[in-house]
Amino acid sequence: MLLIASLFSLLGLALAASRTSAPSRALVVSKSATSGQYSSIQAAVDALSTTSTTAQAIFINPGTYTEQVYIPARKAALTIYGYTTDTSSYSSNQVTITYGLSALSVSSNDKTATVRAWSANFKMYNINVVNSYGKGSQALAISASATNQGYYGCKFFGYQDTVLSETGYQVFAKSLIQGATDFIFGQHASTWFDQCDIRVVTASLGYITANGRSSSSDTSYYVINNSTVAAASGNTVKAGAFYLGRPWSQYARVVFQETSLSAVINSVGWRIWSTSEPNTSDVLFGEYDNTGPGASGTRASFATKLSSPVAITKILGNGYASATYVDTSYLS
Repeated sequence: MLLIASLFSLLGLALAASRTSAPSRALVVSKSATSGQYSSIQAAVDALSTTSTTAQAIFINPGTYTEQVYIPARKAALTIYGYTTDTSSYSSNQVTITYGLSALSVSSNDKTATVRAWSANFKMYNINVVNSYGKGSQALAISASATNQGYYGCKFFGYQDTVLSETGYQVFAKSLIQGATDFIFGQHASTWFDQCDIRVVTASLGYITANGRSSSSDTSYYVINNSTVAAASGNTVKAGAFYLGRPWSQYARVVFQETSLSAVINSVGWRIWSTSEPNTSDVLFGEYDNTGPGASGTRASFATKLSSPVAITKILGNGYASATYVDTSYLS
């Protein structure tokens, strides 16, 4: 093994790190639970104290877990790990959480989410989160509804409103986010999306982002940095069918920078919310140094071509690198 490691080092390559066993003191979830383990993720979450200040962890063994998971607010930092043979990306994830609620059957968008994360100082690694409802209504995979949250090497699958990034400071890195309509959305979060693969599914018309910043004083800001946008595997998407975003509220702020945009992106780039409510008078819809066929064309009149990229400190603050929810090893 040392010889192999030395050879990789000489070639300038890195050995993929694995996470196939639970960290110390972590609760363990398994499909075929044995003594000291839990058979559902919710059972493990419920077993944790919400008042303890000692850091908490859950490790999930391989399998598909059909359940809705609610993670309430707590005083301690919480990390949930999924089994994987390669922690550096989502490619080897072996844990999937799936459910199929939509807004047609519950009282709010949040309550449709397969994972409802309401805990600050929360991290999730190498887990696939699916809302299987499909087309027709809001149906979230993840409701990220507290500040100081980080999602690393995860996959998020849905159709409409896949990822709700709602409040505070958040990071999504080296993850896949898939959908068709407003599938990265929220009102108050300042969120850094880094090295994410954004994938669109078959649709005649679609929007990636729907930022709902409703005032000039709101901190909401989405930056998609060093990422890729393309059709999802197995999906046929016409050129120009998708827009980078539309403004859920009139002060929406979204920037795509140093990102590869495939031909699925319309040459106009951005779209109004609706003909009766365009919401474009105070938006910042920016781009900087994007590449690919979707990066060219005459953009909408309310779009902005930036002269420099948005710095991560603008989104997460100057002390982001030492924050417990930020794993800098996943950042560009």
